[in-house]
Amino acid sequence: MRAVLPFIVFLAATSLYAQNPASPTDSGKRPARVLIKSAMVINGNGKPAAGPYDISVVDDRIERISRSIKAKGGDVVIDASGKYVMPGLINLHGHTQDGRGGVPQPVEYCMKLWLASGITTVRDLGAGPKTLKWREQSANNEIPSQKIYAYGVFTRSPNPQTAEAARQRVRDLKSEGYDGIKLFGVDRDIMAAMMDEAKNQGMRVAHHTAVEETNAWDDVKFGTTTIEHWYGIPEAAMANQRQTYPADYNYNDEVDRFRYAGRIWREAEPKRLMKLFDAMVKNNVAWNPTLSIYEASRDLQRAQNQPYFKDYLHPTVEEFFKPNPKNHGSYFIGWTSTDEAYWSENFRIWMRALREFEKRGGIIGAGEDAGFIYRLYGFGMVRELELHQEAGFTPLQVIRHATSNNARIMGIGQETGRIRQGYKANLIVVNGNPLEDFKLLYPSGTDGVKDGKVVRTGGVEWTIKDGIPFHGPTLAKEVRDMVRDAKKARAARP
Repeated sequence: MRAVLPFIVFLAATSLYAQNPASPTDSGKRPARVLIKSAMVINGNGKPAAGPYDISVVDDRIERISRSIKAKGGDVVIDASGKYVMPGLINLHGHTQDGRGGVPQPVEYCMKLWLASGITTVRDLGAGPKTLKWREQSANNEIPSQKIYAYGVFTRSPNPQTAEAARQRVRDLKSEGYDGIKLFGVDRDIMAAMMDEAKNQGMRVAHHTAVEETNAWDDVKFGTTTIEHWYGIPEAAMANQRQTYPADYNYNDEVDRFRYAGRIWREAEPKRLMKLFDAMVKNNVAWNPTLSIYEASRDLQRAQNQPYFKDYLHPTVEEFFKPNPKNHGSYFIGWTSTDEAYWSENFRIWMRALREFEKRGGIIGAGEDAGFIYRLYGFGMVRELELHQEAGFTPLQVIRHATSNNARIMGIGQETGRIRQGYKANLIVVNGNPLEDFKLLYPSGTDGVKDGKVVRTGGVEWTIKDGIPFHGPTLAKEVRDMVRDAKKARAARP
């Protein structure tokens, strides 16, 4: 794969200049020093923005934050006047994909969209051998990618059926080089052995409980790192710990699965739920709700007609999104206004539960789960922030969810997730104030008014990953070109 040349982007950008012009460099090289001037800074730990500040970056670390830092010869300088700097977003539930539905697509498509959305780190849940290769290439700066943490799937075939097989699967995942484990629903005895061995191996676990024997009480007992989505939480707050299903319900029929998922939160009993939340807090079990991936269920036509699809939706993903029982998440066959009404109520109760969880000391993360259900890479993460705000969290709390909280959940909170001297230089320069409008983070930007005319404004101007800057508008254009060319190629087929 062709190497990235970050400096080429620098020299072409009008808002970037150097004390002494730097020459383009080979793949994996970073400037001797990057100097960001006159930025308003959102730290990522929940405190208000402050500034203007200068920030210097040396190698992959934040060297200094000060009111004024003098530029040196050879510095690459970003003028951030009127702009905001915040920690790079951490996508706690990502899928690095080079195809959908068996049809290939360039892996750079999702990577560049993520970078253009300000995502500097992704926890890839469902990683495979390709992901391990991409992780290495990203670490060596051979591809334009965020930092990847690869969580291998525990329940890959053959599915472990004994405690010893469960332990061996964990040891195999560790020896293969995975950073953590993605666990789908399993029986309680298998989960007990698997979780015990994961602790022995020092591996964190993200649990998609599904509808199984286990629920969130098992996550509390065994010490799961994160509960993904909502699975297992409302069930644990029911008297019989099981949702009411019709006699002909079939979990493998995704219309059934997601139709009745939209009716689950109404059965959770508030007192039992608060007791569960207290136990999750006590045992350090975090919650990654991935609200945005389910939004289509409450408003299907909105999801199907996003304005940015025209320029950014790759035809391979577009085809995968169409209703098709063969494709996971493409379940909108006979989806009704009644289903949407139930899901709207479901969201209200779910969001109230999230507020209560954090009030009681719970740790909430943020991730998108894009590539499914009309949710596009990067855009899904920004929409997740908007939905956290809809749930009742302040913009500063929301940014904390997506930065320092996510870093803490992943066990990397001592080196990334906030703007702090000595921390990894994972940060973004936003053209505007994201505390006023998260839409500024979309690669497509948002509408604004200048000189009485409607103009496109906003966008992540620079994404700096481990000290290497990427120009957001350039990445966004490369994605648009990629989509345009793919559409032309599809139209030319006989």
